[in-house]
Amino acid sequence: MERETQFIGQSAAFQDAVERTSLAAALDRPVLVIGERGTGKELIAERLHRLSARWDRPYVIMNCAAMPETLIESELFGHEAGAFTGATRSRAGRFEEADGGTLFLDELATMSMGAQERLLRAVEYGEITRVGASRPIRVDVRIVAATNEHLPALVDDNRFRADLLDRLSFEVITLPPLRAREGDIEVLAEYFGQRMAAVLGWDEWPGFGPRALAAMEGHQWPGNVRELRNVIERAIYRWADPEKPVDALTFDPFASPWQPAVRAGAPKIDAAPPAASDPAPAAPPSGPVADLRAAVDAYERQILSDTMARCRYNQKIAAEALGLSYDQIRHALKKHGLNQ
Repeated sequence: MERETQFIGQSAAFQDAVERTSLAAALDRPVLVIGERGTGKELIAERLHRLSARWDRPYVIMNCAAMPETLIESELFGHEAGAFTGATRSRAGRFEEADGGTLFLDELATMSMGAQERLLRAVEYGEITRVGASRPIRVDVRIVAATNEHLPALVDDNRFRADLLDRLSFEVITLPPLRAREGDIEVLAEYFGQRMAAVLGWDEWPGFGPRALAAMEGHQWPGNVRELRNVIERAIYRWADPEKPVDALTFDPFASPWQPAVRAGAPKIDAAPPAASDPAPAAPPSGPVADLRAAVDAYERQILSDTMARCRYNQKIAAEALGLSYDQIRHALKKHGLNQ
């Protein structure tokens, strides 16, 4: 599928992140982009480049997690012929390729301490030295880096250099997870739905049914926008009647009665939420009850809390497990302060 470059969303949290990106783009300073997987960190990095004065110069991407520790320095800074076994000729690194433009370092937190030390010198002095060389090379590169880790905590654990973090954190743009982007789930679902319907050649886009919409709002979206796109596109291509609203979603593509058994010694991960017929409520309070209403409320709250945890905080699935409607469980969660 084509590379997704559009920013879709209307929530205040999302718009604030995009606005900060636009402001930071004009300044020739390093930027850190922080966010969970699937929140769009690479899109933000590309926007920082496209809106900067370097927009017509190279934009080079390097995924630090994809490089073995023994090769990451060579990839970043290049190497001379004979620098190590297999280095038959000199090769420019990503810094030289990005000279005059922007270098995007994805998964920054996976970089080794040795590579961090050399990166620090490149950021601070604008100089890099190829592996196996003795003379430094001047480079003019803007660094944009991304991670889903909390870098100050890594500094405290001596897994990330404090001085490098100081150099890279001129501006830190933290992207909100999809579950915090109020109103954006349906907007994004409609966008992905219309696009997938066009790919499949549907005459019209019928939209989503109420059950699908309720399921979207109840899901926690650990994979964020990337997960949402997969769920929507999978639902549409599986939908049998293009004239009726799409009203069935599959969040876990691995869920199957024929899935392989978990191997011995491996931690067991539930393939699907518990069935509606097995709510397994908490035990009622024991001993004398002084306040019946308070005891009933406490018991109801415990049942809701336990069921939500077993259903991975999916409100729709939890409602089915308890025999409630979606509106009823939302009301109950709000009543007991469990709708955070």
